[in-house]
Amino acid sequence: MLIPRLVATGGSLAVVVTVAMVGLLDLTVGPLRRTISEYALGDYRPVFDIAVVLLAVGSLAILAVLVHKGLTRWRSTGAIALTLWSAGLFLVVAFPKTNWAMGTNELSGSIHRFGSMVAFVSLPIAIIALARPWLKDRVWGRHARWTMASGLLSVVAFMPLLYAIALGVVSDVRWWRVFPLGYIERILLVAEVGAVLVVGLWAISASRVAPWRVGETSRTTSAPSTTSSTTMARN
Repeated sequence: MLIPRLVATGGSLAVVVTVAMVGLLDLTVGPLRRTISEYALGDYRPVFDIAVVLLAVGSLAILAVLVHKGLTRWRSTGAIALTLWSAGLFLVVAFPKTNWAMGTNELSGSIHRFGSMVAFVSLPIAIIALARPWLKDRVWGRHARWTMASGLLSVVAFMPLLYAIALGVVSDVRWWRVFPLGYIERILLVAEVGAVLVVGLWAISASRVAPWRVGETSRTTSAPSTTSSTTMARN
């Protein structure tokens, strides 16, 4: 159980370091009205890249512990969506946004936006899907409810961006001018990174329990008919 605990703790710490690094850039470089991705267009690109990679790797480490402990499966909706979240983050690092002032490659910027959208959309789906099967579990129910709440908060944080995009489709207003995009992006990032941390705490707790006992909790909270049939089988 030591290795899963180290992996879960390391993944969660990687997410915390991401928040610290981006927060440091915001405090020392700014301004906040600019998107976070703009840090990758100048001298601070190594800091930005390391921060995003840490977030992606940390998320995958947390997922690996959840799978190892039987809280989800690799082919489940939650696991696939969380993997897409990390994949989107890797695309954000590999393909910087377009620097219009320098006339850089617009294809890179398009892939960057695609990666960002994949990440931002996938994360709430992952969090909600991971939490849903365990909401009524007597052992993991509390963690699942906190996880579900953080997933729903991420959905709420994503709504202003969806509104801006929809308004841009039906009007002449450019969607990135509807709201100060930098502020909206940071609100969304805080909500989604916070959700990953909540799942990370769940993974740390699960890492202290043997995998067969994690599975046992789901059986003890299953439907009464299943329980009765098991009792009959034992008799």
